[in-house]
Amino acid sequence: MFEGKIVRELFEFTRQSIYRYDPAGFTLTSGKFSHHYFNCKQITMVPAQLRRLALAIRDEIFPTLPAEPVALGGLTLGADPIALAVSLAYAEQERTIYPIIVRKAAKQHGTGKQIEYEGPDHPDGATILIDDVVTTGGSSIVALHALRSAGFQVNHALCIVDREEGGREALAAENVELISLFLKSDFGAGA
Repeated sequence: MFEGKIVRELFEFTRQSIYRYDPAGFTLTSGKFSHHYFNCKQITMVPAQLRRLALAIRDEIFPTLPAEPVALGGLTLGADPIALAVSLAYAEQERTIYPIIVRKAAKQHGTGKQIEYEGPDHPDGATILIDDVVTTGGSSIVALHALRSAGFQVNHALCIVDREEGGREALAAENVELISLFLKSDFGAGA
């Protein structure tokens, strides 16, 4: 677990609600089967917890990076509320970090965009890849490739929960360091 005061508070307030064990199990986005389920929407869709998450990212996690990012985002839907909340937390301090929404595929109508971003045409600085839960890293890597193809510099990824099932290693193979607020093992969850 990331060792910041706000991160620890977030963990204490949400650990009973975001983690669930079920003997019948769950099929994950990655297609894997697991008895352990993490519902991070109990953080990202609950205003008080989302606020706490945004402050933890702004005040405890991003200051540990080599440079302050200029943008953040990831694959829709898990990354969207996080990116928007962090962007608003920065705006409160009259600082700017642009949110990014990445679709799984480009739209087949309108502008045909895969990425929604309203910042400078060529962002000069780091972009942080965001996801709520990382298992194998597959969803994160889809977003990573789209971001890099669009010219964003991505060397770090951030998630609420790392399920410790290969995602960190898959991102490392893409030269991206994963920072996670919590690990599956923080919840006493075994394999």
